Amino acid sequence: MTRGARSSRVKAPRERRCVATGEVLHESRLLRVALAPDNTLVPDIAAKLPGRGGWVSADRASVELAVKKRLFNRAFEGPVDAPADLADRFEALLEQRALSSLGLARRAGRLAMGYDAVRIALKAGVPPAWRIEASDGAEDGRRKIDQLARAMELAVPVAGCFPAEALGAAVGRTGMVHMALAAGPEADGFAAALMKLSGFRAIDPRGAGTETE
Repeated sequence: MTRGARSSRVKAPRERRCVATGEVLHESRLLRVALAPDNTLVPDIAAKLPGRGGWVSADRASVELAVKKRLFNRAFEGPVDAPADLADRFEALLEQRALSSLGLARRAGRLAMGYDAVRIALKAGVPPAWRIEASDGAEDGRRKIDQLARAMELAVPVAGCFPAEALGAAVGRTGMVHMALAAGPEADGFAAALMKLSGFRAIDPRGAGTETE
C-alpha cells in the first residue's frame, strides 16, 4: 500500500451506548467519564484517559439522570462515586474547550477581533465559519452586524453564549465583544465543542438560534 493510500484512509465512526437512554450514538454526540484511583468518576472531554470509560449523551438531562439513578455503575460493573455536580463540570470543560479553540485561531491568524474587523471579514469573499458575539455585549453593535450579515445573505452561525471577559481571556485581551472565526481546524474544534455544549446551554440566547449539526 502506498503512503498516499494510507493517508487517505478514513477512520470508521465509533459508536457507544449512552448509559442514560440506552441509545447507541456516535461519539460526537456523547461525553465520556473515566474512573479515578479513588473510584470517583471524572469528566473525560478528550476521551483519552486510560482505563474503562462510561458514555452518556451530551446534554444536562442525561448526565443528571445517570448520576441520580446511579446508571454509571452498570458501565463500570460495580459501584462508583459520581459527583452530584458532574453536569456542571462537563459544561465548564466544554466551555473551556471551545474558548481554547479561539486562542488557537488567533495565533493561526484565523480570528478577526473587534467590531470593524468582523465587518471586514463579513464583506470578504469567503464568509467566516462562525461569528462570536459576547452575551453581555451592547445590543446596538450586535444588531448592526446582524443587519450586515442579512443584507449580504450570509448564513453564518452565531455563538453568543460567552461573556466578553471570557472571550477576552481566551485571546489575551481584557474583553472582546465581536469576533469572526475563519474556516480551519480551529473552527472545526469550536463547532464540535459547541455541539456538545448546546446540550447544557443555549448557544445564541439573544439571537434566532444556532445550528451546530
